[in-house]
Amino acid sequence: MLVSLPLPHSFDSRAGSVILRRATAADGDALIALMSDDPISASRGDVASADDRPAYLEALSAVLAEPSNDLLVAELDGAVVGTLQLTSIPGMARRGARRLLVEAVRVRSDLRSAGIGSAVMRWVTDAAAPALDAQMVQLTSDAARTDAHRFYERLGFTASHVGFKYHLPH
Repeated sequence: MLVSLPLPHSFDSRAGSVILRRATAADGDALIALMSDDPISASRGDVASADDRPAYLEALSAVLAEPSNDLLVAELDGAVVGTLQLTSIPGMARRGARRLLVEAVRVRSDLRSAGIGSAVMRWVTDAAAPALDAQMVQLTSDAARTDAHRFYERLGFTASHVGFKYHLPH
């Protein structure tokens, strides 16, 4: 848990008042639903299968226990409607700059374009990164997520690098 994050954080969206807070183990099923509510994630196997639930809950527990990570949820009217994972990374490059890595950003499909994702990402750049003394916020986005790329560019992110992944058999 990144203890210095200014949470909970409230903001208004076109869908209503939203609270950004730390995820808990009780959010597991809502987080699983958010992962499967995305076509690209679903094509990779995130389909909210009951058989996969133990793996998701184990992963949630591991993320929540890792001190360099925080898993956040956006809650609207008592329902989890968004999530993202933050990881604080100390580094040697750029004169020892700390990076804040953003992963697994999701907003429930029926609430996209309601301003929730924009408000959450502005909180990351304007509040979370300074609270963690990060000099950079970085993220990767699947090449197929062209709408997400436009979204991040509108928020001031630049497509500055080419990413590579090596998938290990399991």
